[in-house]
Amino acid sequence: MPELNSANLTGFKPDSTVLALQQKARVFLVGGAVRDLLLDRPVHERDWVVQGATPELMLRLGFKPVGADFPVFLHPQTQDEYALARTERKSGKGYKGFIFHADPEVTVQEDLCRRDFTFNAMAMDQHGDLIDPYGGKADLANGVFRHVSPAFAEDPLRVLRLARFLARYTTFTVHPETMALCRALVEQGELAELVAERVYAEFTKGFKEPLPSRMLSLLSELRAWPELLPQGVDASSATSNVCLATLDKLSTPEHRWSAWLSHFDQVNHALLFDHWRVPRGIQDSTRVLCQIQKQTAVALDDWVAFFAAVDVYRKPERLLDVLHLIWQAGQSVPVGAAWLEKIRMFANQQMDGSFRDGLRQALAAAGGQNPQSTVDAFRRKQIQALFDN
Repeated sequence: MPELNSANLTGFKPDSTVLALQQKARVFLVGGAVRDLLLDRPVHERDWVVQGATPELMLRLGFKPVGADFPVFLHPQTQDEYALARTERKSGKGYKGFIFHADPEVTVQEDLCRRDFTFNAMAMDQHGDLIDPYGGKADLANGVFRHVSPAFAEDPLRVLRLARFLARYTTFTVHPETMALCRALVEQGELAELVAERVYAEFTKGFKEPLPSRMLSLLSELRAWPELLPQGVDASSATSNVCLATLDKLSTPEHRWSAWLSHFDQVNHALLFDHWRVPRGIQDSTRVLCQIQKQTAVALDDWVAFFAAVDVYRKPERLLDVLHLIWQAGQSVPVGAAWLEKIRMFANQQMDGSFRDGLRQALAAAGGQNPQSTVDAFRRKQIQALFDN
């Protein structure tokens, strides 16, 4: 179980803008910042709730509104978000269908009630006093994800947030009642309402965490893949134990994306790339990884075709990056480790300039006759040298 460090709750030092705000309202540090202070983790973002203020007061003090109908303001210097205490109710499907009600009479406890997990529903005042109306500190100490209220089920994005939090907090478990709410969201088709780009963003956050396998395993346990993937795409290979163990060994979200996508059937790659708007670099790395994984023959013609397919002559650094991915994951490939080393040597030749110098000499010797044939012959000769090495 995590050890909590209450000594970090020493309050905060308001600047002149916040001091002016505190003349009329109460200001609280909320959510993840309070959680991370208790866990003695670095705090990267600080979100604030203001109880007893109006939009007019916030504007008068120099805060900048985030949106016309959304009661959130940016501090004029720090750019931290200061939200008016508010309640909300569901008004449609998906994660955008909400109506907000902000009023000076809304308390910080009522505001915290709309949050996802109990340990994200804590607040701290300027003196370091903890406001914990839903038992978040106890759940944090016990390593339990527990929803704050039944309103958790009104936002399907919280299922993905739970999944990626599991990848971060590697010893935490999910309360049975929270699991039941997540299953209900899946069964009701709510996850299908999520915008694909938002799903990609949540997965990318999860791929930055220590154990992304926990994120994918939860979604498999919830049988959520039909709601998250394009129709007809099977996730079984991409959620196998072998795949999950590979992902946990990799260190960057880009490598994890490429490794994960490579486990899907290649006939579905274009569909997945388009569905999630996958960046071109990850698409290319996935294709190169698949080319290596299916390379079984080591005849000269096979290698000529392989190096052309992975575009080693224009982008040798990409091939080297994928080789690093394979070695980092301890992943075996059909051609074996010896040929992987030969591939690395050939890619480095394209990087160091010796290949280009030799090609220029070959083109000059040919006197400009049949340049493409000269290029093809020179490349073939260089690949043949791999066999003689």
